[in-house]
Amino acid sequence: MKTSLKVGEKYVVFAKPNVYRNSINLVHPEMETQIEFKNGVQSKLQPVYHSTEKLTRFSLGSKTIARLVKTLIPQLNGKLQENLPTNIIEVNNLLDRESALMNIHFPMSTELLNRAIHRIKFEELFLIQLELLKLKLVNLEKSRGFVFGEVGDYFTTFYEQKLPFELTGAQKRVLKEIRRDLKRGKQMNRLLQGDVGSGKTIVALMTILLALDNGFQAALMAPTEILAIQRFTGIKELLEGLGLEVELLTGSVKTAKRREIHEKLESGELHILIGTHALIEDKVKFKNLGISIIDEQHRFGVAQRAKLYKKNTIPPHVLIMTATPIPRTLAMTLYGDLDVSIIDELPPGRKDIQTSHWYENKRLRLFGFMEAEIAKGRQIYIVYPLIEESEKLDYATLEEGYQHIFGRFPAPKYKVSIVHGKMKPDVKAFEMNRFVNGETDIMVSTTVIEVGVNVPNASVMIIESAERFGLSQLHQLRGRVGRGAEQSYCLLMTGSKLSADGRLRMKTMTSTNDGFQIAEVDLKLRGPGDLRGTQQSGTPINLRLANLATDGELIEQARTAAWNLLESDSSLVKPENAALLSFMKTRNRGKTNWSRIS
Repeated sequence: MKTSLKVGEKYVVFAKPNVYRNSINLVHPEMETQIEFKNGVQSKLQPVYHSTEKLTRFSLGSKTIARLVKTLIPQLNGKLQENLPTNIIEVNNLLDRESALMNIHFPMSTELLNRAIHRIKFEELFLIQLELLKLKLVNLEKSRGFVFGEVGDYFTTFYEQKLPFELTGAQKRVLKEIRRDLKRGKQMNRLLQGDVGSGKTIVALMTILLALDNGFQAALMAPTEILAIQRFTGIKELLEGLGLEVELLTGSVKTAKRREIHEKLESGELHILIGTHALIEDKVKFKNLGISIIDEQHRFGVAQRAKLYKKNTIPPHVLIMTATPIPRTLAMTLYGDLDVSIIDELPPGRKDIQTSHWYENKRLRLFGFMEAEIAKGRQIYIVYPLIEESEKLDYATLEEGYQHIFGRFPAPKYKVSIVHGKMKPDVKAFEMNRFVNGETDIMVSTTVIEVGVNVPNASVMIIESAERFGLSQLHQLRGRVGRGAEQSYCLLMTGSKLSADGRLRMKTMTSTNDGFQIAEVDLKLRGPGDLRGTQQSGTPINLRLANLATDGELIEQARTAAWNLLESDSSLVKPENAALLSFMKTRNRGKTNWSRIS
């Protein structure tokens, strides 16, 4: 630095000041002469552009990029076409597009910078909402759907004689919303949200019975074989005596049985088919598929869901279920083209699961607690994040944990089973059934038991290396207990060294059982994922400034503006909307809109 500085020259220095030994320091400064500064960037606020070490070696640091941008921006003068209609700009008090672009780079004041950020965020969110709402209108106006006008014997008999418990007010409300969809002659595309144990499956089953009452078949697709088997067993048991054919189709179904299922399905003899992604194979053909239920939709790729969607010439009604609560802002954006139903009420008698955070040094106390619960006749889950040892990851593994538990809880006094994703399906099912039937006290497992497994007698969920799990997954795992009348517990085991995010996850889990509150925190930590594509988390590629976790008010403002525009001009054919229509066509050229089938 000494060789580049001239004695007596005036410099402008950019850096973050701090105090060290009672002196003000400017750390890692960027410097230029006063003359260079006056001839270059003249805004009071200086842009900071992300660069890399390699780019900086080629003199492409933040300052150089700023100069290049400053040179380029005047060339846009008057050439950057506005893409939002004038009335939307006026009503929402937005900067015009060109001013926003100039002021996001070189604002003359903080107010102009904030207005530029606001305009660009609004534009991003408005364009997404416009696409989703346009798609929703197209569905309503053009998509034909089967009319389920009858409430027949299957539904009525089940409701009056087979229903195992009184429906909650929330379940009744959701069923009315679904009934309204099924009668209007348009394809239903409804997302059913409900926290773990809220009773989504019963709502799905009663929706299936409406399809059957009107002469149609039904399909229910679950993400794992264990969950598919459980759904099949539970539904078949509930429907016993109604004279309905229900079959299970998974990857492990033998060829002869598979052939029989295909034949019954095509002839219409088979009423309900439950299974895994085996349902979307080309060989699986329905005679008259009327409703597709997709369970735990976040576990399927959108391309997989699309195949089930195409199993009839007229697309079947679609009910998507998730026990992973979705924050309102994300639901408005990610599922803005779907109608959303929420079961926000748990069945009466359910007790909150007591959740606590335990450090590794409390292991002996933990074992004592486990012994006490087993002595009461309860069962225990222990979930590990890994199956086998990894050189890079030093946290607890399933195999090591199994040996440790087996040594501490020896046979024949205690019975321990193990389940993980690398097991053969029949072995996995055997071990799981032992636990379901109460033949084992402790289930040592990976996250294969995350979704849907229902063992009312299991009262304790121990999650090892809990800091390695996301909030959504922790909440799902916790939901495996608390399904009976007894008090249940979730114990989060961690090492003593936790990151700030890890501490926040533990604090969130121990402070609330509300899945929607947890989802809000999870959204802020993980990001919302790619809105149009197949990415599941992180920053969405089509949002550069807007943040779904913090810009909820702006999302609603943008959605209202998009809806008002489409109500007055649904096809964007009015002259004042021509620039917007042209921009949308250019923007979407060559893109697959997966949101159509999600």
